[in-house]
Amino acid sequence: MKRVVPQFRKKPLAQLILASLCAAGAQVSHAQASGDLGSVQSTANWSAAGGSGANNPQSAPAQAPTQGSLTTTQPKSIISRHYIENSTAPTSNYTDILQIAPSVSNVDPNGPGLMESQSLSIRGFQDGQYNVTFDGIPFGDSNDFTHHSTSFFASQALGNMSVDRGPGDASQIGFATFGGTIGLTSKALSDKPAFNVAGSYGSFNTWLGSAEFNSGDMKQWGDARVLFGYNQIGSDGYLTNAHLSRKNTYFKLEKPIGDNTLVTLFATYSRIHQNVPVGATAAQIQQFGPDFGLSTDPTSQSYYGYNFDKINTDFEYLGIQTKLGEWAIDNKLYTYGYYHNGFNGADPNGETPNGTNFGANNVPGQEMNNNYRAVGDVLNAERKLGPGKLKTGLWITRQTNFRNNFNVDDSLNFAFESLNFTMNDTLQTFEPYAQYAWDLGHGLTLTPGVKYVSFNRSISTPQNQGSGAPLDYSHTWTKFLPSLTAHERITPNWSAYAQYAQGFLAPNLNVFYVQNPSISGQPNPEQTNNYQIGTTYKTGRLTLAADAYYIDFLNAVTKRTVAGNTTFSNAGGAIYKGIETEATVYAGDGFSLYGNLTFNSAKQKDTGSWMPNAPRQTAAAGLIYQHGPLYGSLITKFVGRQFGDTGDTQPIGGFAVTNLAAVYTIKHLAPWTHDTRIGFQIDNLFNRTSIDALAGYTAADNTPLYWTVPGRSIIATLATSF
Repeated sequence: MKRVVPQFRKKPLAQLILASLCAAGAQVSHAQASGDLGSVQSTANWSAAGGSGANNPQSAPAQAPTQGSLTTTQPKSIISRHYIENSTAPTSNYTDILQIAPSVSNVDPNGPGLMESQSLSIRGFQDGQYNVTFDGIPFGDSNDFTHHSTSFFASQALGNMSVDRGPGDASQIGFATFGGTIGLTSKALSDKPAFNVAGSYGSFNTWLGSAEFNSGDMKQWGDARVLFGYNQIGSDGYLTNAHLSRKNTYFKLEKPIGDNTLVTLFATYSRIHQNVPVGATAAQIQQFGPDFGLSTDPTSQSYYGYNFDKINTDFEYLGIQTKLGEWAIDNKLYTYGYYHNGFNGADPNGETPNGTNFGANNVPGQEMNNNYRAVGDVLNAERKLGPGKLKTGLWITRQTNFRNNFNVDDSLNFAFESLNFTMNDTLQTFEPYAQYAWDLGHGLTLTPGVKYVSFNRSISTPQNQGSGAPLDYSHTWTKFLPSLTAHERITPNWSAYAQYAQGFLAPNLNVFYVQNPSISGQPNPEQTNNYQIGTTYKTGRLTLAADAYYIDFLNAVTKRTVAGNTTFSNAGGAIYKGIETEATVYAGDGFSLYGNLTFNSAKQKDTGSWMPNAPRQTAAAGLIYQHGPLYGSLITKFVGRQFGDTGDTQPIGGFAVTNLAAVYTIKHLAPWTHDTRIGFQIDNLFNRTSIDALAGYTAADNTPLYWTVPGRSIIATLATSF
């Protein structure tokens, strides 16, 4: 007769995590009372990896906007293609979509997808302190590791998205793993042919047209599949005269070779023209309204014709998945490019008088170029070995970058006046890793690992930014980063995990903007010790996740923007900690209730002051309905109080934004159609337009500039598949 062992006597990790989460919850309650907040978050996944009810549209896993995974070893939120298509505006950038996730806040001042995100924060970490990957390939600017949310990928080309809120195990590669990883994936290819067209129109004279062809299985080509799509957006924008025009083309090919090999080819190309405000002073907001952006006066430095960007981007990779003996291999050879020609008035907020070398009343401005090309390779290999699985791999990349900036006379069609700087720089990254997932039985897996990181920067310039002197210099930063994760599958519906990992981020390019960096020396890189525990539970009627984290941050870097130019400084040590929870409950009759709540703390060690742009709380609550042809969602996202600058200055009050969406699907509206979808999205239903972020400061008088929540926007969509 088989001996039955009591569940919790057999599951020590589960016991430890549950006790720790309860203790952390008590600490957070105390912290709330005293004003010292921690963090709470949770996750969700349309595909509901490992969760029951995933394929049933009337279940909690299927209807959850975000949800966790039973197999993850760190806090993770997964957002499905279904949610993207039905609950978000078709113009949205990935940053707009991800803001539903716990501990995530986003600032998009011009309306959904109509301007680059001005601040996407995860647990208080800012862009450049976390990774963004596409199909597992890290990408970003080499100078400060940041990202351009309107460039590269339109939402129509994306499949699922995920937010890993932590450094992950050794296999999680990238520039800045300690702040987490945003994982974008390309759209999955269908086995059946289809042709889809869609058109959208809405507020701010916003329109979108898209077309997509999916070949399905092509038997004559060895079961190859091809996806080709095109979309185009035009908008006047919520902010005055902040126009946007974007065109995006994407292509994906999958070709099986034999029984064990799949070849993937992906390419996307974007072309953007956008008029770019730099924020508004409190006086301008009071005088002209919260939507003040740019003017129509050609004698003003804020004239929209003097403030615009022209950007071209491309992203391509060749992927091979195969099996060699006992090894499963996944390799991606890739390249991406970003070509940016930008123009701006010298002081769009009016504190600097007109006047150039060509005339006392002429309008001064600046022109810049930022062009880079990255080439790299990502290799992952794994095999079973003994009582577990060995995984190893390598990421290597090289990015070359040309940057310049010069003064121009806007009144004379941007006539050249003087050069401010011109430079060529490179960034070479080398990251091999190895880890072993040791199966200890009873559903418990222990995974030790190590990753080696090497960042080499070089610069060659006859006129350097900052110093104005010539410079030819390079420097390399290296470190071994250990990690240890424990994961326990307690029951088919319940799992728990604990993790420790070190994080590392090389200094930004601006550390070279000095007279002689070999004499002044190089600053220490950003480094962290990350600790987190969590648990996930899933059934057909309930998804539930909770975690607690503690991050000891060394050499935390903050940034300050003056007249559109960003400088960085070392804020010393900081402690990031918090609790994160999330749940979706299926209530019946097609209705589900969704909510997440986080309490986050990010404070400097020496002073106890808050790190900039780190909300004290985030929360979301919503009602989702899906039954037959009708889908609807009503979701409110709350972002708590924060400070826009160091030293607890520039306080930003908490705010909530409510979004409403509805979609109705008609089968075979005409004999030649399949599904026809009629839908609409209303962003900021209650038209909240308060200040939500510090945009920077003016050059002349150091006057604060602000962003506001974009006003209510409505967009309707008609889409048909053939």
